[in-house]
Amino acid sequence: MAAPTVTVALNAAVYAPGDDMRMIVTYSDADTRPLTVTVMVTDVRGHSSAPAQVAAVIDPLTLTVTDDSGRAWTKLSDNGAVAEYRAVS
Repeated sequence: MAAPTVTVALNAAVYAPGDDMRMIVTYSDADTRPLTVTVMVTDVRGHSSAPAQVAAVIDPLTLTVTDDSGRAWTKLSDNGAVAEYRAVS
């Protein structure tokens, strides 16, 4: 299995106390893949149900954000490839 990749960028290099901190995290994993399972039921007379589908993800990713000051980072958005977080300096 491939190892996930991540890059991270802050909106500034220096912050005054109380400044708004924004962080963009870009992440991926080459072997994470979606999976759809389709099930149909057929009786002995050949009557079939409508297909039912369920989705899953193989090898999903989980983001964890911490810093060495114990600051709380709030997730503002995450589309599965890019996430934005906010904290106060």
